[in-house]
Amino acid sequence: MFITFEGLDFCGKSTQVQLLEKYLLDNGKNVKIIREPGGTPISEKIRDILLDKKNSEMSVETELILFSASRSQLVKQSILPALKENVFVISDRFHDSSIAYQAFGRKISLEFVEELQRFVIGKAVPDLTFFLDIPIEEVLKRKSKVKHVELDRIELSKMDFYERVRKGYFYIAEKEKRFRIISGQLSIPEIHEKIIREVKKLEK
Repeated sequence: MFITFEGLDFCGKSTQVQLLEKYLLDNGKNVKIIREPGGTPISEKIRDILLDKKNSEMSVETELILFSASRSQLVKQSILPALKENVFVISDRFHDSSIAYQAFGRKISLEFVEELQRFVIGKAVPDLTFFLDIPIEEVLKRKSKVKHVELDRIELSKMDFYERVRKGYFYIAEKEKRFRIISGQLSIPEIHEKIIREVKKLEK
């Protein structure tokens, strides 16, 4: 099964990825955790370029193509081989992020971004996608509490950018049956419980 987690920065995705991994491992499943961008040696090098805040002059077109290049390598080298071995693959972000962040957030042609992502992921379509939704005010609140971690280039984006990204996620959620919207303002155990419930449904 291929499960992806989506949402605005600071929505709690990474925590829920770890909890789901533990649950599946405790139940005797083989699990592979991947993150985006990254996950392979080539993809990790691209990640460094994408998230380095020194690269403030990066064009939106370059950003989209770099994310897509990283993802293409991840699909071929990591995701598809793992799925062939009946491994549970869990990804912290995937192609929906490009639709939300680059098409809606950066205002690149939606039609072009969607077509590019279809080309990049091929058969690696998620079975289940969890969108942890939080209001923009909550993003800013959580961002302000980050003291000892340096924010990356994307995390330094402004409020209106995040508003557009959030609209992008709701656009995808209306189109895709695999999407499950969960409030990111629920407690960590409550969110985890909802996720497990949905995974169990799909396993039947």
